[in-house]
Amino acid sequence: MFNSSLIKKTIAASFLITGAYSVASADLSKGGVFIEPSVTYTSGEMKISYPIFNDSTEKTTGAGLGLRLGAHVHESIFLGADVRYSMLSMDSSALNGKADANAMNYGVTLGAQTPVAGLRVWGTYIIGGEMDPKEINNVDVKFKEQTGYRVGVGFYVAVVSLNLEYQDTKFNKLESESGVTGTTDSITGEDKAWIASVSFPVSF
Repeated sequence: MFNSSLIKKTIAASFLITGAYSVASADLSKGGVFIEPSVTYTSGEMKISYPIFNDSTEKTTGAGLGLRLGAHVHESIFLGADVRYSMLSMDSSALNGKADANAMNYGVTLGAQTPVAGLRVWGTYIIGGEMDPKEINNVDVKFKEQTGYRVGVGFYVAVVSLNLEYQDTKFNKLESESGVTGTTDSITGEDKAWIASVSFPVSF
């Protein structure tokens, strides 16, 4: 299960950004608040050096959900909080096995869009996150303190946006629940992934 403080920070960030930019764009003729739920599919790879195993490549694939909440200015610039939750399958080379994993991260997105053509581009700074795989061959660990970035491009058609993103992040802390002894403070996971999604932006 995820730490409740992580979820609280995510909710707080969403409301803070939305409130601030709603006020900032209130006098602009085409500013406003937007909400953008999405359905995602992730295909990624994470590099890890365990203290008692060989270096490992963890391949992750799976579906998820996203939610972006923020404001836009003149329909061309948008800023918002971005929250992602994924249900992944993790295949570990060092541990020689697979397991389901829950992953969540949150960040701040800045982007630009062309309302006429429907093209959108954005970048997301990932502030925090974690991934919690189930036990693999008596090893149970949790990857925490995720930071990094995501860049994306999308094409808006009717009420749907078709998107592709590249994510480059690092888990700065590994928490051992069983199977890994000794200090884990220096263990990090470098995660790179492609994310395809369908989202549904709604402006107010």
